[in-house]
Amino acid sequence: MIKWGIVGLGNMANHFANAIKELDNAKLISVASKSKIKLKNFVKNHNISDDCSFNNYTDLIKSNSINSVYISTLNNTHVELIKECVKNKKNILCEKPIGLDIEEAKLAHDKLKNVRIFFNEAIAYRSHPQTIELINLINANEIGEIKKIDTSFGFKVQKINKNSRLFNKSLGGGAILDVGCYPVSFFNLFVDKKDKLKFIKIDGTSAITGVDDYAEVSLLSEQNIELNAKVSLKENFENTCKIYGTKGTIILPNPWLPSKKSYFEVIKDNSYYKKFINCDKNIYSIQIENVSNRFNNQKNKESNLLVDINESVQIMEILDKWTKKLADNLKLI
Repeated sequence: MIKWGIVGLGNMANHFANAIKELDNAKLISVASKSKIKLKNFVKNHNISDDCSFNNYTDLIKSNSINSVYISTLNNTHVELIKECVKNKKNILCEKPIGLDIEEAKLAHDKLKNVRIFFNEAIAYRSHPQTIELINLINANEIGEIKKIDTSFGFKVQKINKNSRLFNKSLGGGAILDVGCYPVSFFNLFVDKKDKLKFIKIDGTSAITGVDDYAEVSLLSEQNIELNAKVSLKENFENTCKIYGTKGTIILPNPWLPSKKSYFEVIKDNSYYKKFINCDKNIYSIQIENVSNRFNNQKNKESNLLVDINESVQIMEILDKWTKKLADNLKLI
C-alpha cells in the first residue's frame, strides 16, 4: 500500500484526493497547505485526521505516516520540494512542469540520481488505456511508417491576471510551460528519446505580462518525422493529435484528458473505423494506480509509459529552447 501525502491544495489536489478513493493500492493519509482555510476545508471534505494535516510542507514530507508525496504546488516551488523529498526518502509524483527551466530540471535530476527513490511527472494521459491501444496499433503497422504528427492544446482564459500562475513569469507562467509538455511527451511515444530534435519553425505571441500566450513549433526528428505543436492560453483549440503514416492517418479527438469511454479514428485509403476504449476508472485514478504500482516495484505496460526523471529533463530541454527562442523572436526580456 502506497501512503500518500499532498503538498499544495489547489484544483489538482482535489482531483487527486477524489481519484484515489477508487483504489486498493493507494491511500491518502496526509495533506499540507500554507492556507489555513484551504487546509481546514480539505481535511473536512476528504476525511483527513487532524494529526496528519500541516501548515508547513516540510513537516508533511518528514512525516513517517507516508512514503510518497504528490507535489501540487506552484511551478516555481517544485525543485525545492523534490530536494526535500529526496532528503526524507519519499517517492515523488510531481505536477508538470518539473521546474521553470532546464537548469532546474537538471538540478532535480542530480538530486534523484543514485538514490532509491521513484519519481514521476504527472502527465496523466501517458498511462491511460487509450494511449496503450494507440501504441499497439502503431506497432502493428496499421498506418505504416509515421511521417508527421500534428498536436494542439489550447484554452481561452477570459481575463489576464498578472498574479496568476498562468501569466506570472516568476511563477512559471506561459502556454509553453503550462501545456507544452503534452505535445512534446506525445512526440516521445513515437520518436527515439535520444534523438536531437531539430527546430524548424517557431512562432507565437506574448501577453501583457511578458509570457507567451500562444506558441507553435515545428520540429524534425532524426528519422525525418515532422512534429508540429500549437499551445495557447487565449484560444480554444480542437485539442487533437493527428498521426500521418504511409498507409493511413489516426486522429485522437481527446488525447489529453480521455474519459472512461473514448475513441480514436483510423483513416485509410479504402477504410475508416473508430477504435473504442472503455475503462472503469477516470484518468487520475489510472495515473495514481499505475504510479503506485511502480512505487511498489510492480512494472507493467502502463507504468513503462510514465514520465520518469530522465524523460522530464528531455521534455524540459525542448520546452526551454522553445520558450527562449520564442522570447528572442518577440524580443521579450
